[in-house]
Amino acid sequence: MRKPRKWLTVSRTDSGESLSNTFISILFGLLGGGLFLAFIRLLKGPHGTDRAVALDTATLISTNLLVFIAFLEGRSMLVDVAMVYSVLSFLGVLAIARYLDGGLR
Repeated sequence: MRKPRKWLTVSRTDSGESLSNTFISILFGLLGGGLFLAFIRLLKGPHGTDRAVALDTATLISTNLLVFIAFLEGRSMLVDVAMVYSVLSFLGVLAIARYLDGGLR
């Protein structure tokens, strides 16, 4: 079994919870909330460009979540997955932008 990282248990609050764990919970909440809002914009966006920006934002946030989970778990393979995912996301956004611009001329 892997040893816990020292920075995860540096200081404690009055309730005994680690401040780092509190920070991690807040960070996951903010990233999850941002992802939720991006998906709402993706579904409700009045224009195609709004939906394209929302898709790009959602993939960026999910890539950040993958990297953050890789850091917490100590799994470097997830960073590789996040890199491939971000490249595919970039190519997808380029294709959507090309389509919205009128396609190939």
